[in-house]
Amino acid sequence: MAKLYFRHGAMNSGKSTALLQAAFNYEERGQRVLLAKARTDTKGDADVVSRLGISRTVELLVSPEDDVRQRFHRLASGTEPEALVGNLDLPPVACLLVDEAQFLTPAQVEDLLRIAVLDGVPVLAYGIRTDFRTRSFPGSARLLELAHSLEELKTICRCGRKAMFNARKVDGHFVFAGDQVAIDGDVNYESLCAACYLRYSDGTLG
Repeated sequence: MAKLYFRHGAMNSGKSTALLQAAFNYEERGQRVLLAKARTDTKGDADVVSRLGISRTVELLVSPEDDVRQRFHRLASGTEPEALVGNLDLPPVACLLVDEAQFLTPAQVEDLLRIAVLDGVPVLAYGIRTDFRTRSFPGSARLLELAHSLEELKTICRCGRKAMFNARKVDGHFVFAGDQVAIDGDVNYESLCAACYLRYSDGTLG
């Protein structure tokens, strides 16, 4: 039976790089993969973008209202409009790779489980567990509940400890309140360990 995998880590833990490496490994062996990502993620638009400077355009951009399994079936068979033309000679899909999986809805994560279990296609989902307030993303929470395999991709805090949390910076300053998904403004994120996150959020480090 194929499995649903959730590979998670704080920001800058190499999730997109690992996804692109997995895609390369499959294709090096002559196997077909499909790449997907949530449309909510605006970084790179329709591309998976690695901090190492490599990128790749995805085949499936997922909107919140999409039935992921239905669209996967159409893409796999070459009948999805984004596939441009139908192709009955397409090889079967060996793996579905999903970037920024935290932005999926719980129902879409359930679609991923069905693709793995009922359609026999392994699904590798990459994402972060929690937002800048340390609250779970709905998609990540459902993946933690349903995935056959959980793997943490590690990165380090500025102090050298293992980073756990994603702190939001607006115009260079840490902020700890606001919408879960930031769309506008000069927003970036820094991975922090629990100790540094608590010190900054408590206002003790200025």
